[in-house]
Order: sequence, then structure tokens, then C-alpha cells
Amino acid sequence: MAFLIESIVLCLLFTVPLAVMSQNPLAGIHNYPPAIIRRVRELGLVEDTQLPGSRAVYRKKIAAALVVAVLCTLVVWFVNGARNFWQGFGIMYLLWTVVNCYDALVIDCIWFCHDKRFRIPGTEDMEADYLDYWFHIKASLRGELIGLPVALLVGIFTALLTAIE
Repeated sequence: MAFLIESIVLCLLFTVPLAVMSQNPLAGIHNYPPAIIRRVRELGLVEDTQLPGSRAVYRKKIAAALVVAVLCTLVVWFVNGARNFWQGFGIMYLLWTVVNCYDALVIDCIWFCHDKRFRIPGTEDMEADYLDYWFHIKASLRGELIGLPVALLVGIFTALLTAIE
């Protein structure tokens, strides 16, 4: 039951940034399909530091991964009772997978692809690119790989907490 509640809470928390981003779609340009990014760049609507592959984007993602790892370590420690590396790693990776699937299917393929608030001025003619479900599914597969180092950190942090307990 705890896992189900955690999954629901994490999915809801993961939804908040998207709701905020719908007010300013350019803030999340690094999550858009490549053709849209190219058009937005041609239009001069974003700086290179906002684009995928930039150091600024990588720094933000690494910082977010560290924060998630620390917070989720506390969750798996206190809520799930994880007391060793494998318990922390396993629970975290399962939670990551649930949120990643929710992100791909609900947030990306249903919400993002169909909500006109995510359309960037100057790209209105690119409807097919906005509806590129395969782009989101591939990103979700990469997301599963990104979850491994985060789960690894949670496993390590869980083992460290156990050692100092």
C-alpha cells in the first residue's frame, strides 16, 4: 500500500512542473522534439544555454537527480523500511519506472501532445511534430537508463544511513 501511495504522490509532484511550464513553454524547450527545437532556434526565441546538450541543462538535470536521490532515500528509508543497498536501489528503481511510464503516457503523449498551451508561437504549422508519440516513447526508454544512476545513489545513501544507524 505504501508503494502505491508513494507512486501516486510522486506522479502528482512530477505533474507540477509541467503545469508551470504550460504558462511559458519555452522554459521547457529542452524537452521538445528536435524539429520544434530547430524552428524555435531559427526564430531566435531561445538561447543556446536552454537547448539540449548545453552545460546549463546538464547542470540542472544533475542537480535535480541529486535532490531526487536524497529525498527518495529518506522516503525508502522511513516509509519502506529499506535498510540495505539492494532494497534502496530496487524500491527507487521501481518508483522511477512508475513515474517514467506516467510521464511518457499521461504527461507527454496525452497532455503535452494535445494541449495547445504547449504550442510555441511560430511553430503552429508543426502539428505532426507536436504529435510525435514515438519521440516521447524513446525519451522514456532513455529515462529508464537515467533512473539507474539515481537508484544507485539511493542504494548507496540507504547503505550509508544503515551504517551510521
